[in-house]
Amino acid sequence: MAHDVGFDEDDLRARAGSRSFQRGLGYLDAVAGLEVGDGWITARVQGTDVYEVELALDGDRGVLGDCACPYGQEGHFCKHCVAVGLTVLRQAEAIPRQRAAAAARADALEAWLRALSREELLTLLREQLADDRELRRRLELRATAARSDLGTIRDRVLALLDPRPFARYGYVEYADAHAYARQAQEVVAALRTLAADGRPADAAALTREAIEALCRTYEEIDDSDGAVAEVASRLAEAHLEACRAARPDPDDVARWLVGHLLGDLGDAVDIDVYDYREVLGEAGLARVRHLATEAWQRKPSGWAEQYLMERLVKAEGDVDALVAVYAADLSPTGATHLRIAEELDAAGRDEEALQWAERGVKAACKAPNFDGRLADYVCARYTRAGRTDKVVAVRRDRFRAHRSLDAYQQLRTAAKAADRWDRERETALEALREDARRQRHGRYGGPVLIDALLDDGDLDAAWRAAHDGADEKQWLTLADRSADTHPADALTVYLRLIEPLKKTTGDRAYQQMARLLLGARACHRELGTQQEFTEYLAALRTDQKRKRNLMKILDQHGL
Repeated sequence: MAHDVGFDEDDLRARAGSRSFQRGLGYLDAVAGLEVGDGWITARVQGTDVYEVELALDGDRGVLGDCACPYGQEGHFCKHCVAVGLTVLRQAEAIPRQRAAAAARADALEAWLRALSREELLTLLREQLADDRELRRRLELRATAARSDLGTIRDRVLALLDPRPFARYGYVEYADAHAYARQAQEVVAALRTLAADGRPADAAALTREAIEALCRTYEEIDDSDGAVAEVASRLAEAHLEACRAARPDPDDVARWLVGHLLGDLGDAVDIDVYDYREVLGEAGLARVRHLATEAWQRKPSGWAEQYLMERLVKAEGDVDALVAVYAADLSPTGATHLRIAEELDAAGRDEEALQWAERGVKAACKAPNFDGRLADYVCARYTRAGRTDKVVAVRRDRFRAHRSLDAYQQLRTAAKAADRWDRERETALEALREDARRQRHGRYGGPVLIDALLDDGDLDAAWRAAHDGADEKQWLTLADRSADTHPADALTVYLRLIEPLKKTTGDRAYQQMARLLLGARACHRELGTQQEFTEYLAALRTDQKRKRNLMKILDQHGL
């Protein structure tokens, strides 16, 4: 069925959430007027009121829903959307026929319209304009673009991009963003009409204003679905088309492009300088490079400045210039060194790449937020060259700077490959023992020493270390791994962890108690003391008998 309609119950549940999905099951008999077209579904659902529901099938985002109910107007995939979707799934066999019928109706409508005279069409359109204010405004703008002066067109454009009619609380909410986007899309159509009517220079100037107006507005809109961003992209395309037709001053275009891309409002509209190559020409591109370089030199750490310079020098294929851009603002994490190394690698300059990576490791290895990918890069290069001693040195230095389980594991892997793990392990464990002695009180989580010993499978040493400050998670891991080899010790852990759960309610706590009891039972079996466990469990059930969900969960686990 999912193959026929484009979604299944799991898709509806994921989109709506479990609560709305379950509530939607109760509205299946309230669905009426179902229509299925190519990529869309409409219906009415009787709830507190009669709500119009529309589902759309999006290739990337799956099934989307729009409902006129209050919850749906907040942007949620509501129970009414679920009911319509489930109704479609239950009528899956009829869907191809319904789609064919919808297509036939569309064809019939098209044929009927084509058969009408000009006066009949005008009469029909006037009737629609009288009833549909939004349609009237859109067509008025197109008419203005075709016949009016630039000032009038400008006023209309800015009025259509004004978010205030859609901002009920000073902000365009998700539920209203699509309506705003539909209105803003009319600006794109009008400006393209203006350019097509022989006024591309006016269209280019107005489109530039429209882009800036939309960018200022964008922060006031919940555009989670990207509908307004799509309009912004269409505006950028319209501007480029108008510039290609008008051939404006390249210097003026260069200044606007750089100013827009480096300004505070450049994020809303994605413009690529190199799309304007034909408009700018060699002189204009040189001007863009000059302006971008000046801005970058003034603010080398600026994100927008760096990004524009990267785009320019990458397009020019100038690796040295790209390295210079990165090198002007090296990250203390080593991430920039890695980017430089990768660019030099791609250019076939392996030795320089390694040198930059080594400098990055040396400079950033002790940083708490060191980019581990840089160490991985250097170690991979050393490994390919057979320099296992260098790999061990890098992993050892990182472990000394940041003694984590991950760093310990990486050191172990490197040292084993170099046949040096016994010596490296003892040194590493001694450092972790010192950490455990110094940080036993008031730390977050248990000592890394215990995690390392558990990861090594050295359970005897882990038990000894645990008594100096293991946390609850480490105790439980140790007990789980030792139930057959250290059953008495593991049993003590399980029983101790059960005690605080006796004072707790909630299924999560009950499931954890059952898990611990299963562990305790396994230990008693190893010890041959099953009768003790039977008596303990009976006493626990008597003490906790008021917790009906706990009793049910214990029954489910055979306890």
